Amino acid sequence: MARLQLSKSSLSRETAHLKTYKQFLPSLDLKRQELMSQRARAAQALARTKTDIEEFLSTVAEELPMFSNDKVDLKDLVVVKAVDLGRENIMGAHLPVLNNVEIVIRDYSFLAKPHWVDGVAAKLKEMLILRIRVQIEERRLALLNAAVRTITQRVNLFDKVLIPRTRKNIKRIKIYLSDMERAGVINAKLAKNKRLAEARS
Repeated sequence: MARLQLSKSSLSRETAHLKTYKQFLPSLDLKRQELMSQRARAAQALARTKTDIEEFLSTVAEELPMFSNDKVDLKDLVVVKAVDLGRENIMGAHLPVLNNVEIVIRDYSFLAKPHWVDGVAAKLKEMLILRIRVQIEERRLALLNAAVRTITQRVNLFDKVLIPRTRKNIKRIKIYLSDMERAGVINAKLAKNKRLAEARS
């Protein structure tokens, strides 16, 4: 860090810095509060989706007990064909948004598979959509956590480092300049008294 210059120009520069820091801090803090609010909403959305999955699984276990029948091959019955993701910019954080999920139920022989496979296929489709939603919501939450961490560091930098340091520098420069002014006045008086004394003798 550059050594602090104890001069009027340095005082003017430090005063300008302090004014700028004080202007930035409220907007940074508002941004932090908004990101924290968005993070809380994202956490709630994720918790809701996880609850939906738990409820869905218990419903499936009750409605389709034959789902656990491992003699019927259900592998690759339902596949994700495409996931359409959008982007949402919240206070500089670029978050994924789930627009659409395209899921395909593969053709199967109605004679080779039991009649209940139709119901299982529909439930597997629902489950895949829920799982994709969880992944997107987890990603959103992770990105918002990172954004909150970054903005909090910036707020702390201004509030706990830059503003106090600049105030301290201004105080130091003012004390130095005041001391120099006082010393100048004293030196001028001494010089004047010396000249008067020399003029008398």
